[in-house]
Amino acid sequence: MSEEKQSGKSSAVSFEALSSLDAPVSFWKGIPFGLQHVMAMFVANLAPIFIVASAAKMTPAQSAAVIQAGLLVAGLGTCLQLYGAWRIGSRLPMVTGISFTYVAAAVAICADKGYGAVVGAVLVGGLLELVLGLTAKYWRRFVPPIVSAIVVTSIGFSLLNVGATSFGGGSGAKDFGSWQNLMLGLISLVACLAFQLLMKGTAKQLSVLFGLVVGYVVAICMGKVDFSGFQNLAIVSVPQFMPFKPEFDWGSIISIGLLYVVSSVEVLGDTAALTKVGLNRTPTERETAGAIAGDGLISSVSGLFGCLPLTSFAQNIGLVAMTKVVNRKVILSGGLILILASFVPAIAEVFNSLPQAVLGGCTIMMFGNIILSGFQMIAEAGFSQRNITIAALSLTIGIGFTQVSDIFVHFPALFQQIFASNCIAVAFVVAVILNAVLPSEEHFLSAPAAKEE
Repeated sequence: MSEEKQSGKSSAVSFEALSSLDAPVSFWKGIPFGLQHVMAMFVANLAPIFIVASAAKMTPAQSAAVIQAGLLVAGLGTCLQLYGAWRIGSRLPMVTGISFTYVAAAVAICADKGYGAVVGAVLVGGLLELVLGLTAKYWRRFVPPIVSAIVVTSIGFSLLNVGATSFGGGSGAKDFGSWQNLMLGLISLVACLAFQLLMKGTAKQLSVLFGLVVGYVVAICMGKVDFSGFQNLAIVSVPQFMPFKPEFDWGSIISIGLLYVVSSVEVLGDTAALTKVGLNRTPTERETAGAIAGDGLISSVSGLFGCLPLTSFAQNIGLVAMTKVVNRKVILSGGLILILASFVPAIAEVFNSLPQAVLGGCTIMMFGNIILSGFQMIAEAGFSQRNITIAALSLTIGIGFTQVSDIFVHFPALFQQIFASNCIAVAFVVAVILNAVLPSEEHFLSAPAAKEE
């Protein structure tokens, strides 16, 4: 009987191990859980590259080089965040990927200065974020819990249209909203929910992976998977170092540099959300500073490979909220898969051929979990009159104004690049200003009392 128990323990990964940062887990048995993290972010990691590469009018070879670099630096950044080096890296279960925050500015720079100016700005801006991370203890006090909660909530809201767009077939899809895409998204979503409801033990934690596999198989049967990318693939291809000559244009550097500041604040929210949903605590000063510094360093490395800046992926925070898998060794396997994919074009193409509708069906619920985490953080900060005022105005202006981006039409172009479509940035700035100018809670409480007298 004892032998059976021992064999049972050795054949499965316990939930306690998966939900612990440093519990011993067999590397090979942890791969399915790490693979789930990779599949949740793979297409979103490459999407910004496709957009900017098209705007820069890259050749197919150049575009392929940037895609390879995107996989490599995403894997390296994930490993750096998981285990860190000196004061760089959060040592939390973070997964990094190419950020959408910089896409609008990069497209504008490509049209005016060329992609070389983007690369130069990415290199310099990454060093700026590295410094911001190392000095976070000096400026983080200006971001109290209520402001961090607003950032987390706005991150969740900003991802809702990403999930819905994927569900419909992906941005720019010729058959967007077709019954085939909606059916694929629904099948993947139902598969995720059914797997989570019907399975027991640690198998529940693979619900998203199961949904992706089911959706992918159904997509093949429906003829929705494009296999043309598999033709004439090399077995191994090494990512290119410095495929583009960087150009250091001050206007481009300032434009991208300001976005690095915004990204640093997003990382504050990401770190708070991750520790909340995965570890049920607030992040330490070291973890927050290391997360920002890690994003900055890997973004500069990304520039050396001709790619765009990276940040911690909110998609994967949603996955942690859903599965509670935070074991660093498990997620390390996901980072190594990304690095491997950058050297083996066939592996990258398998992921890249995943229909957007399948991804949307499996991720849409994750994004809702992030919003709920933000609500919980607001509740923990306290529903004082002051906090209610800050949260209500910040979220209303941040989410509302960016849905009607023409409201910024008469603002400078640089201002529009940063704020017009970035509800996270707008909500953060409004929250910081309100936190600085609103009187203390005692004033809110004393005003009605004075009136009664």
